[in-house]
Amino acid sequence: MEPFALDFETLSLTDIIRLQNQLSGILARRFERHAALVFSDIVESTTYFARFGDEAGHRLQQQHFDMLGESIGGTEGKIVDTVGDGALLCFSRVEEAVHSLLRFKQLLRRSSFELSPAQQWSTRIGVHWGTVLADSHLVAGDAVNLCAKIASTADPEQVRLSKSAFHEMSSTCRLACQAIGSVQLPSTSHFLEMMELLWKDLLMIPSTLYIEETGTSIPFPDQPVVTFGRLATINGARANDIILELPDPHFTNQISRWHFEILRESEGLALHALSNNLTEVDGRPIRKGERAPISIGSQVRVANVLTLKFLTRSCPSAASDTTISHWSPASRLLPPSL
Repeated sequence: MEPFALDFETLSLTDIIRLQNQLSGILARRFERHAALVFSDIVESTTYFARFGDEAGHRLQQQHFDMLGESIGGTEGKIVDTVGDGALLCFSRVEEAVHSLLRFKQLLRRSSFELSPAQQWSTRIGVHWGTVLADSHLVAGDAVNLCAKIASTADPEQVRLSKSAFHEMSSTCRLACQAIGSVQLPSTSHFLEMMELLWKDLLMIPSTLYIEETGTSIPFPDQPVVTFGRLATINGARANDIILELPDPHFTNQISRWHFEILRESEGLALHALSNNLTEVDGRPIRKGERAPISIGSQVRVANVLTLKFLTRSCPSAASDTTISHWSPASRLLPPSL
């Protein structure tokens, strides 16, 4: 007996509407579910292709996908699609997505450590919690497009989240978020409330430098080497990335022209002393040529005249206390291998 074949051409309008309703119900019952979506896109890849060539550009794309694949190891997450420089990932929980993003950020930072500044690259990432149609191979729906649009509004290295994703996170992760406000979605007239995940806070990477004596907060540069000293320029060029000075020139002169530098190493940040004048890290003197690790909460005393505190963006002034005990649970988000 041959299987029944439905002749769509002979169906009436009423029959087609009834069939549509039946199919919609079957789709919702079998394939509709909530999911955490992540869209990651390489920043300025066109420029990278133009500068280093097609082969290097395609290697960069593959490295991006490979790092994302490695970051989701041990989770239920999966890469469900790749489009050009971008990749769509799907997770059952937002917390699992954030966990994987932290692994990805660690892998990217370690990889960048081995590259020249010109070859270093970054991504912009969007995270959304919404309803999708999904099976073991395909994830589809308006939530997918929305996630990609959220990513496209992000700045380089930034991770932006929808409010629905934010509300699905643990209290620890929520503490590492800040409100961006209402952002217009590309190619639409619609606005969406978004949050930024301060992932460096969760990885205990300082993002703000606070100078206690002057009350100045400075965004900490994310570059391989950051130099500190009193010398502002030499031969018309900038001598230090961060100029250390005080209103009284007498005290400023206690600081060396090149006093120390912060190095981005594979396992984090390290202070490298360049001067014989006093440099203390968390109360321990660091002699010229020595190194000391720097993380959120580290305090550096310079020549007994200046105090630097390495903080998170969420506490840029840190009026009198650098204790960050509320961040300690964040380490439990990271697997032991990190």
